[in-house]
Amino acid sequence: MIRDDALAALPVRSALPDLTAALDGRGTAVLVAPPGTGKTTLVPLVLAGLVGGGPARRVVVAEPRRIAARAAARRMAWLLGEKPGVSVGHTVRGERVVGPHTRVEVVTTGVLLQRLQRDQELAGTDVVVLDECHERHLDADTAAAFLWDVRGTLRPDLRLVAASATTDAQGWSRLLGGAPVVEAAGVSHPVDVVWAPPTRPVRPPHGMRVDPELLAHVASTVRRALAERAGDVLCFLPGVGEIARVAGQLGPLPGVDVLQVHGRAPAAVQDAVLSPGERRRVVLATSVAESSLTVPGVRVVVDSGLAREPRVDHARGLSGLATVRASRAAGAQRAGRAGREAPGAVYRCWAEAEDTRLPAFPAPEIKVADLTAFALQAACWGDPDATGLALLDAPPAGAMAAARDVLTAVGAVEPSGRATRRGTRLSRLGVHPRLGRALLDAPETAAETVALLSEEVPREYGDDLAAALRRARRGGDAYAGRWKAEVRRLRGSAGLTETAPAGGRVRRDEPGGEAAAGGEAAAGRAPRPAALDDESRPASSGASAEGRARKETPGRAGGAGAGGARNGSSESVPGLSGDEAAVGEVAALAFPERIARWDGGSYLMVSGTRVELAEGSALRGVPWIVVAVADRPVGKGHGRVRLGAAVREDVARAAAAPLLTERDEVRWADGDVVARRVERLGAVELAVRPIRDADAELVRAALLDGLARDGLGLLRWSEHAQLLRQRLAFLRARLGEPWPDVSDEALLTRVDAWLEPELGRARRRADLGRVDAGQALTRLLPWAGEEAARLDELAPERIAVPSGSRVRVDYADPERPVLAVKLQEMFGLRQTPEVAGVPLLVHLLSPAGRPAAVTADLASFWRDGYRAVRAELRGRYPKHPWPEDPATAEPTRHTTARLKR
Repeated sequence: MIRDDALAALPVRSALPDLTAALDGRGTAVLVAPPGTGKTTLVPLVLAGLVGGGPARRVVVAEPRRIAARAAARRMAWLLGEKPGVSVGHTVRGERVVGPHTRVEVVTTGVLLQRLQRDQELAGTDVVVLDECHERHLDADTAAAFLWDVRGTLRPDLRLVAASATTDAQGWSRLLGGAPVVEAAGVSHPVDVVWAPPTRPVRPPHGMRVDPELLAHVASTVRRALAERAGDVLCFLPGVGEIARVAGQLGPLPGVDVLQVHGRAPAAVQDAVLSPGERRRVVLATSVAESSLTVPGVRVVVDSGLAREPRVDHARGLSGLATVRASRAAGAQRAGRAGREAPGAVYRCWAEAEDTRLPAFPAPEIKVADLTAFALQAACWGDPDATGLALLDAPPAGAMAAARDVLTAVGAVEPSGRATRRGTRLSRLGVHPRLGRALLDAPETAAETVALLSEEVPREYGDDLAAALRRARRGGDAYAGRWKAEVRRLRGSAGLTETAPAGGRVRRDEPGGEAAAGGEAAAGRAPRPAALDDESRPASSGASAEGRARKETPGRAGGAGAGGARNGSSESVPGLSGDEAAVGEVAALAFPERIARWDGGSYLMVSGTRVELAEGSALRGVPWIVVAVADRPVGKGHGRVRLGAAVREDVARAAAAPLLTERDEVRWADGDVVARRVERLGAVELAVRPIRDADAELVRAALLDGLARDGLGLLRWSEHAQLLRQRLAFLRARLGEPWPDVSDEALLTRVDAWLEPELGRARRRADLGRVDAGQALTRLLPWAGEEAARLDELAPERIAVPSGSRVRVDYADPERPVLAVKLQEMFGLRQTPEVAGVPLLVHLLSPAGRPAAVTADLASFWRDGYRAVRAELRGRYPKHPWPEDPATAEPTRHTTARLKR
């Protein structure tokens, strides 16, 4: 029996006439209705003609989460007084509850995308409702783009409704060709805001990590809310791990049930949360309870202020979820849950001053997530660049390029970007293409491991993927139950035939069926590995690295090349069981660039990123591992392995074969040329041996690198050579062209002009030390004109002074050359000597050669400064002449006595 009272109480009822008129007129509409108004439950029933007396239609409702799809279907069936699967059913990954008379089917957006790829016309479907589109999940954006394409080309009669819980609907209206926006007013009660920041500073979230101090404060705030307010308490936390920790800190509460709701919660728990409780309740939930689920009885919300969003590091090719500050829009959604049924309150675990600094809206997934699965969907749709798709935000070019590299590496797309037959099959497996590759290439062993990698493995399972597999097989917990169901689904999916082209129809009797193939991962969800934030060593996705690797020697599986100082061909993993070997092979196929080798206390991944295992890990010290999940601890230089598997070297070589190279490397290291033949697996050196017949150009490049690193002092610089370089630098500074620039930078840039043929003949550092730099520099003199012949005239090495001596000029400072000469040798000279028109800076020395005075104006010195110098030095050097008038005195190199002789 239809529950008319419950249907009549839903506020969205008032908007139904406008919605129906919009769909009758334009065929599209944007419905804006707050959570709890009935947009997810009443609207599909009316559109299907199950309520309200309208024409019978088949309606597909797309929800972003499995838990929301199940809950919506059950709620609609309850409103009709039926069991699920009669008039209303649902299809999610691994589960299909529909019957021959089902007219409303609730699916995940991942299932909808799979259905669109199989049957672009959506034969038999009259209306599609995209629910919670304001959340901007990547698969929802993709489904909307595909549906708009279908409506414009194949099915102009297909009705589309974009349902949003916020008023930010204009973008969706434009996307759907100016679809009318229909708004439904919700029933909202006042909600008091209580600012409840921690009393002590807490560390901001980093990667997946949340400061335990904040979680303790959240638990304390929940207890405070229970004491200060009436009604059930809904507490928002970023993830399953945080929910479990807060639940543990709350402990048993007298007269209060503590429930945990998230995508992995058992169906019985989910049903309990969505029904009124017999006792007071504390519901610990992820963001799924913001708008997808309505929890009855809630009067108080405790908001941790955190959320999980996908992030990808395109430079390293590592992706996963990150803990971030929730947006103001999410905060408003969460607070509204407290005022759904009566006045309520929200306790926000941050300061009011912080609120304005929070982001206004969550980042659209297309801007921040791994786009590999999206790119495959677009390629199978026939638009590899996604340029023809109606998307609210265009995918970033860099992320799409990285995605295409991965797809090329796994054989999913052709060079043109079009999907291959293998790519079509990968798109239908319901997992990320990386995991799909493993599922197809190792079908006998892959399903169990891929199922582990498709969902976050509980931390208590440890960091050894093989050990986690054994624990999941033993069962005994909710995760193991879900894992077994996923294994069955994957085994069915792997049996799909490859008879249909991309985007074409396939047989409905394929093994596994639509529920088996339709998964959120296929619609854009990345596999579980998390990013190594701020790692200093650049790394790349497997395909990016593969595309850049120079393949002088084709990649091959098997042993290393000929022996050498370092040869890993004999390495193996002692006692590796069949399960461990199989798990390692699957992980290596999925993440070839994350294969890592033990290297002095840590592991170096093929991508170039360095990671560490926790002390006491069973994997620590294993020669080769595959890193499936990793993060970056705060303050640490390396990443931390969260989940990995041991792997044999021959398997590692085979899985990452495109990264396997052997080439001659000639470089400058430790002050000399090092020439060696290196076999590498990406950044990992496998075997090294010295070579004597290295290519001359490679040797020359290494010597140039050495000169750049260690300086031109590697050449032989005689005193004459150094002076010549200083003289040329002076003339360059004074006169400019055609005198050469002899700075280090300029000389290194013009080695061909002055350092050949000596550089070309050199093979090592010692050969550089035999190159006469002075002779080489003469090649830079301006011989083309007459300037070179004037070198000694413009910048003489020595100049004659009045005593007859020829004294060397110091050109160390190209702005002001220096003449250091004994004072007595300059008697009688009134004008300061010049070079190239620049007066010399004269350092007048005592008879013992010590500085006595410095002047650039001899006439002024004789007149004003000489008397003081004479008075100071006359008594110290009585044997030397100290005339009253030095400007007219006879210059001399000798003592007074010798002058008299």
